[in-house]
Amino acid sequence: MTAENQRNVDDDEIAKFSQIADKWWDKNGEFKPLHDINPLRLDYIDQHAHLAGKTVLDVGCGGGILSESMALRGAESVLGVDMAELSLQTAAAHVQTHGVGNVQYRCISVEDLAAEMPHSFDIVSCMEMLEHVPDPASIIRACAKLAKREGWVFFSTIN
Repeated sequence: MTAENQRNVDDDEIAKFSQIADKWWDKNGEFKPLHDINPLRLDYIDQHAHLAGKTVLDVGCGGGILSESMALRGAESVLGVDMAELSLQTAAAHVQTHGVGNVQYRCISVEDLAAEMPHSFDIVSCMEMLEHVPDPASIIRACAKLAKREGWVFFSTIN
């Protein structure tokens, strides 16, 4: 980030996603493209990093579409982080309703999490999120710091 204690967040983006937070799991709504590409993202990560038994971090998890899928694919634990609290509430409600017990969600910046938990995850994913922040390079550095020495980091962006 460019200045000490500056948040790497676009408040307009947070507001936009907060307004539609209840729509994350509508497979024909605003998030249809994410639902459509989710099997491809999930299979790619699993083919390369083998999710079963791994500790996973999903950065910019939104409503938990990929987080929940990775948990169901066999990850030991999945932590989804996002700065949009209403999206996280939707994600948490969905895993609770569907009995997916190996997923947790936190409202914390990836930079703060990297300072708190360096080298803690076998797999770090950051999908369709970089285009929503002022300083994507800061996100990339934090994701790299969060991965274990032999860990995997996956990025994808539509934009």
